[in-house]
Amino acid sequence: MARPPSGRTQGLARLLAAAVVTCTSACGGAGPYDHAALYVALPGEDAAAKGARDYDPVMVQRQPDAWRSSPASVFGVVVARAPGPGGSAYLTLTVRRLEGRNLCEYAADETSCRTTVSDRDFGVVHAILALRHEDDVGEHSVGTGSLLRLVGTLAQDPDPNDGNPVIRPTFYRHWPRYFFVTRSAAENMRQ
Repeated sequence: MARPPSGRTQGLARLLAAAVVTCTSACGGAGPYDHAALYVALPGEDAAAKGARDYDPVMVQRQPDAWRSSPASVFGVVVARAPGPGGSAYLTLTVRRLEGRNLCEYAADETSCRTTVSDRDFGVVHAILALRHEDDVGEHSVGTGSLLRLVGTLAQDPDPNDGNPVIRPTFYRHWPRYFFVTRSAAENMRQ
């Protein structure tokens, strides 16, 4: 008859299981903050963005009805956060362009890579967003300086204060401040 595992054996088994889980999420893949040389979508991100057009502020002004009729995808840096309706967040973002290649501090180490967006903004957009708990409060919550990718439809009415479009996302991805870079970081990082 086999002996039951000792407390020490059980503790080692738990430690090994925790290490496997940690390495699975941190060692393999780009992780939630896209530590890879090229942009890596999260599970479900490509499906959420399927059929969405990259947000174009000029075309939104010219053809607002056409843009409200289909989903749009936009990257933006948060410049303001306020309470929104029903416990949501009302965000103001400067629109950025995703760079084709992420900047990396060390060419041979993809963990040194950061999602990279343009220095220059291409307009302002607002979002009414129901945040996940970890993005709503805490050290890495959505706030001024965060980068978001939003996929959703444009609301019928623009923001009443500045007239810029309001997006109602069905999907979002969040990079806290300092977890992404703008193109200007190329002076200090390699590609």
